Amino acid sequence: MKVEKQELHELIQKKLHRAGLTEEHADVVADVLVHADIRGYHSHGAMRVEYYAERIAKGGLNTNPNFTFEKTGPTTAVFDGDNAVGHVVAKESMKEAIKMAKENGIAVVGAKRMGHSGALSYFVQQAAEEDLIGISVCQSDPMVVPFGGAEPYYGTNPIAFAARGSNGEVVTFDMATTVQAWGKILDKRSRNEEIPDTWAVDKEGNPTTDPFKVNALLPIAGPKGYGLMMMVDILSGVLLGLPHGKHVSSMYEDLTEYRNLGQLHIVINPEYFVGLKLFKESLTDSMHDLNKIKPAPGFKEVSYPGQRSADREKQNEENGIEIVDEILEYLKSDVVHNNRYDHKDPFAK
Repeated sequence: MKVEKQELHELIQKKLHRAGLTEEHADVVADVLVHADIRGYHSHGAMRVEYYAERIAKGGLNTNPNFTFEKTGPTTAVFDGDNAVGHVVAKESMKEAIKMAKENGIAVVGAKRMGHSGALSYFVQQAAEEDLIGISVCQSDPMVVPFGGAEPYYGTNPIAFAARGSNGEVVTFDMATTVQAWGKILDKRSRNEEIPDTWAVDKEGNPTTDPFKVNALLPIAGPKGYGLMMMVDILSGVLLGLPHGKHVSSMYEDLTEYRNLGQLHIVINPEYFVGLKLFKESLTDSMHDLNKIKPAPGFKEVSYPGQRSADREKQNEENGIEIVDEILEYLKSDVVHNNRYDHKDPFAK
């Protein structure tokens, strides 16, 4: 079923406010979730609302946090989110990183003690909109077998990047360090669709196409993805003195407890390097060069990272966003949550 952007935002905001978030914080979360849905990242969009609502209602997120921001050097700082909803902590800490990068050329800001923050592309685009380069990484709960291993240790540990060219278009790169994000499998479950056999394994460690039999995800490109997810865990966990690796809290095990997650923002000011004008012109040249490359069989054109998502956003702005009927019905209902997620294993069904 299709729904207009503003209506979807209002439905999400009202549901999360009813669960216990302040109107202001619920509005931020709705912004991030609608950003994901309108760009086609449904795994991080409205389908997450009921999980957030249940965690909020059960006390697993701090609805009255005391944020603190400590500069630890000219270009470094730590933002303590007091275990508030992660979307708000990530957005506010990115705002601080942007200020520092404008003043000093670069900023590295760690955000600690926070909940799940959703699609990282939203936060790196905050920096891009200010003509800065945004990079963000965050840890997640263990659900990925390390290369050569038979049991989960790291999370999907995503990496995101964004920068804006002279034409106003933004290169956006947002990926899990697994073959596919867990949210994508949740999305397939909600649609009752199979998954490729390269995404995950079952309890015996065999490849599976059934999203309901997934017991662990696979790292992208084997040992390369394994190395990347370790790097992300170090930068967003170990570096901030937080639980790391298999010790990261589960998304579903106990929704009454805070998660204490971490995220790291790196913001770079091109003006301090090649200069903003030349940087943006060169970036736009790269975008155009990529679009002009002869497409391989089966492709209409070569797109730069984030281009198709931006095109999808424009189409959905005009035609409405496709949301699974069951999810939309829940958003429109008076139900806060259906007690479906608490005390589940990492692959909660």
